[in-house]
Amino acid sequence: MPGGERVNGGYDAVILAGGLARRLGGVDKPGLAVGGRAMVERVVAAVPDARRVVVVGPERGLTGVVFAREDPPGAGPVPALRAGLSEVTAPWVLLLAADLPFLLPAHLTPLLAARSCGTGGVVAVDGDGREQWLLGVWEVAPLRAALDGYTGRSLRGLLGPLVAGRVPLPGRASFDCDTMDDLKEAHMNVLHEWTALACRELGIDPARVDRDAILDLTKEVAHGVARPAAPLTAYLLGLAEGAGTAPEDAVARLTALAGNWGQATAETLTDD
Repeated sequence: MPGGERVNGGYDAVILAGGLARRLGGVDKPGLAVGGRAMVERVVAAVPDARRVVVVGPERGLTGVVFAREDPPGAGPVPALRAGLSEVTAPWVLLLAADLPFLLPAHLTPLLAARSCGTGGVVAVDGDGREQWLLGVWEVAPLRAALDGYTGRSLRGLLGPLVAGRVPLPGRASFDCDTMDDLKEAHMNVLHEWTALACRELGIDPARVDRDAILDLTKEVAHGVARPAAPLTAYLLGLAEGAGTAPEDAVARLTALAGNWGQATAETLTDD
């Protein structure tokens, strides 16, 4: 939509998508995909009712948003918030990180509803009771006033005095990806969800699926034979299981076959 304007929900959203991602080797963290979509895209999708969505960071191929940039780039969350807030026109603003791959609109509903608890702002807390300073909603006028006189670098120091309420949210809402281990966990969560959905669609008991063994098998086939052979092997295994012709140790036998692929093909060529 032109200018990033959306349905007037009485609030704007500022998504911090800059930073240096030092613990991820300096990669474009918000641009990393989880479940087939960049994390920043997922966060934008979580605020469909925001009047304006401001993404603070390098411009990406996102539609319906306004881009802003802290000066200098990578200066930290407080300068990024200051840059984003300059584009805000609504009386309230959702402040969000761009690396929350499981954030959904439903997670933000209790935060927005809690605005009635008083002036200032409402911050989410995780299962351990820790404030998530990049997952909250803030009244813009007091926030701007606090920023005007703030010289620190900490969001906690800036936002802490403004907190009028705390809202517990499920762990998935506040799960962020700061490290490669976090990113790996996010991918495994997506894989778990997909396995459950696919099993339900196919009428399969998920308990019968040894996911880790299948993943190890397809990895071995992809590396030892050819990448396209991995999904093909999984499909053939499924056909054999369905027909009742697969031996009990089918996965182990196929894994060994892939591991010995080079030797097996050489012997076949010699026999020919």
